[in-house]
Amino acid sequence: MTHSTDPDNGPTHWLLVSSPENFEVSRARGFDIAGMKSRHRKKAETVRAGDTVLFYCVGLKAIAGLAEVTGPSFEDDTHLWDSRKPGEEYPFRFPIRPVAIIENAADFITVEDFLDVLEYPRRWPRENWTLAFQGNVHRFSGEDHAILAGAVKDAAKGIK
Repeated sequence: MTHSTDPDNGPTHWLLVSSPENFEVSRARGFDIAGMKSRHRKKAETVRAGDTVLFYCVGLKAIAGLAEVTGPSFEDDTHLWDSRKPGEEYPFRFPIRPVAIIENAADFITVEDFLDVLEYPRRWPRENWTLAFQGNVHRFSGEDHAILAGAVKDAAKGIK
């Protein structure tokens, strides 16, 4: 696998799944860092500066923001975000900077509105599209990223 900084390959586009509460924890920190759960070590090790991160909030079934990775991943067990599993942390972390963050949950980008144009969720039956967004980490194609990142930027109206 080529690294995400390969000029022919471009950045890797990540979608991180979390609760709305954990998204707000990241907001309170100024979106300075993102994290992956311990079972995603191999994915975290491939994260590079220039990669992008879309934040998907479970329950709301919506994209809430977009960030850019600013440095390599590292390991840190300091508690920042809560997990449904007691004692589970997000130890694989990487620095980010906010690109477009939507202020109000009512304006978050409802993924269901984009099912006809997104490639990634087509792997699942349409009635079960939310299965595509289970788990903590997903890689998105450049096309799917561009569609959702554009919608986030429009909804954020340049406000961070």
